[in-house]
Amino acid sequence: MQFRMFERGLKKDSVVEAVRDGEIIQEYLNDKPYPSYLLLAIANNEPMHIVVAYNKNKNEVYVVTVYCPDKNIWSNDYRQRRK
Repeated sequence: MQFRMFERGLKKDSVVEAVRDGEIIQEYLNDKPYPSYLLLAIANNEPMHIVVAYNKNKNEVYVVTVYCPDKNIWSNDYRQRRK
């Protein structure tokens, strides 16, 4: 299995830390099979977005995707999409 986060130059330790310490900037509570969340974190002085799904019954978090937000699409603080 090939992981896109590695292709994007993102390290596993940085992603784990970001999931643990990141800020929830969007919630997708109606997502299935589990609610999901967009997290913002800073790793190595670079912003990172992580989408995670949370299985409350098992207290498990699944990383859906990880990417570096495009400054042309996101606000200067990377918390909101530009209009």
